[in-house]
Amino acid sequence: MSLRILVEPQQGATYEQVRVFAQHAESLGFEGVFTSDHYLRIGAGDPGPGPLDAWLLLAGLARDVPRLRLGSMMSPVSLRHPAVLALMAAQVDAMSGGRLEVGVGAGWYEEEHRALGVQLDPPSRRFDRLAEALEIITGVWRHPAGKTFDFASEHYRLADWPALPKPVQQPGPPLLLGGVGRRRTPALAARHADEFNVPFAPVAQAATAYERVRSECRSRLRPEASLALSAALVLCPGEGAALAARVEASGEPVDEINRMGAAGPVEMVAEAMNRYRAAGAQRLYAQVCDVTDLAHLDELAEAHRLAQQEMPTVPAHPQTSSRS
Repeated sequence: MSLRILVEPQQGATYEQVRVFAQHAESLGFEGVFTSDHYLRIGAGDPGPGPLDAWLLLAGLARDVPRLRLGSMMSPVSLRHPAVLALMAAQVDAMSGGRLEVGVGAGWYEEEHRALGVQLDPPSRRFDRLAEALEIITGVWRHPAGKTFDFASEHYRLADWPALPKPVQQPGPPLLLGGVGRRRTPALAARHADEFNVPFAPVAQAATAYERVRSECRSRLRPEASLALSAALVLCPGEGAALAARVEASGEPVDEINRMGAAGPVEMVAEAMNRYRAAGAQRLYAQVCDVTDLAHLDELAEAHRLAQQEMPTVPAHPQTSSRS
């Protein structure tokens, strides 16, 4: 079970803060640093220096951090045109020497869309748009060089698009999709994704979502092992004032964190990691909202080391999550 870090720079961060943070993560042996893709702080609080653009951030890290896997979780097609997103991803993939992964989503943050004056469609139309966007992104990456790409459907129309540049990784960077939806999400993941992620959900809900997407793979005669399974978690290792600060930065109360991750000593965090591994997760993304807290990384690395030593049998209790 590998461990990656998920930063949330819309909560307020500078590029230099994230760069130092990512370089420290790399020195500790984490597999990757991924970023959310939002332009508006989530929840109340000081916006600090303001948000960072996810793809400018990834381009900078591609040059400044030489070994980590990098990626988005998740870039909303409600705000990102898929042909332009495919182009940006190909460019960042080249800048990183082929270390990019691309998380794509339908979009969900209503306040952000309202602030930008962008209509957020009802869920069914959002998924229709996402399905078309995935066709475009994968189509552009795989389209023969030297030939233009055309696409026409309800939400998008492309005519004579050059479909360049091409990414270093072929047929394209690994594609991530996520969610806990019962029908459209697993179907799209089984068709398009290299990795399926369950975001901020209790163990039992994650296990159910994994089984849905595995079932969808079987129905499409796709080998289940060809789709990696992962989970994004709130993990706040620590005690005393350090723990209180990390809980506050997360924006979630302790009880809620412990439903979809863990807040407490490193041993408790290690046990939570192993519960998700027992449910089927092959990779975890630990959310860190305060990128100035380098000690958070140190303690996450220790919790991961403990989790790798032993996989305790800890029962997963059926629960549901209220988090979007």
